[in-house]
Amino acid sequence: MAEENNLNLETLAQKYNLFDTSDPDALMSRISELDNDYCSDELIKIYNYLLIKLQQPEILMQIIRLADRFRNHSTLSILVDILLLKNTENLAATEKEKYINLRVMCAKAIANYRDTSAVTPLLYCLNNKEENYKVRFACADALGKIGDKYAVAPLIDVVRDEEEKSVYLRESAVSALGMLGDMRAVDPLVSILETKQGIIDKFTFLKERVIEALGKLRLSDNERVFNALKRTLLDESPQIRINAIEAIMESDHPESFETIKECLLDDDDEVKRNALVALYNLHGRAILDEVIREPLYSDILKVEAVSMIDEYETDEDEEFARKFREELDD
Repeated sequence: MAEENNLNLETLAQKYNLFDTSDPDALMSRISELDNDYCSDELIKIYNYLLIKLQQPEILMQIIRLADRFRNHSTLSILVDILLLKNTENLAATEKEKYINLRVMCAKAIANYRDTSAVTPLLYCLNNKEENYKVRFACADALGKIGDKYAVAPLIDVVRDEEEKSVYLRESAVSALGMLGDMRAVDPLVSILETKQGIIDKFTFLKERVIEALGKLRLSDNERVFNALKRTLLDESPQIRINAIEAIMESDHPESFETIKECLLDDDDEVKRNALVALYNLHGRAILDEVIREPLYSDILKVEAVSMIDEYETDEDEEFARKFREELDD
């Protein structure tokens, strides 16, 4: 066991040869084996010491993984210092990329603490347009997970920034706003759907994230949100239309059923199937019977309805489905 209550970290590092980084795999094996000899409180002190003393990004990343098992707040400030790491501009491209990956991992680890004291440094990185987009992306995601309302306004600024070079960053900021669930996000999110209507390619995923975020806000009484989602059912991207169907289904709006029902006549088979599932979730078996019975619905939908009866309904319903399949075969 460790030396009583006084853990001499320098002596321990020499004993286990923890500063020899010539063979990273061997070093990590030695560090992992410390679990056999030290308790959790001691391991935390050891990991913190190594995170401060060592510099190799690959090794630091693995130590962060080990430290994340405990999520002790004494590690948080060290992770923040690594996130804010500077003076890597003169490194070779491959080494610089390793440090970027290290800082991204720090942002993810910081998010696990759900500690609002980390919001300011995360915002610092997010708002720095000279910062690497991967780091900014990870910081936006971390802000959403931490859930501090102080981050809402800066995230909205990122979402609204048409000059932002990285659309991926805007997507991450939108997702973070969805996690935060703040009503201030409604107008900028709806504005994206309104201004990007019919625009595909690079804005497709951004619109998907917006729809998901609005779905999380559950704004059943907000007509502007509902109307924006309804218009999105006409978007050129089938995936956008599918996402809109899900968001409308979850909105509890009184017009949800009839709005989604129109999608049963969509040109895309997957959109039709998703609409049928959404309608079944809203009102149950009746819509399956209607699809099977009415001639205006495609055979693909009828087969899907029969399949859903087979999977979800009673033995009597399964007999009905069997007879319908026989009629289709004839």
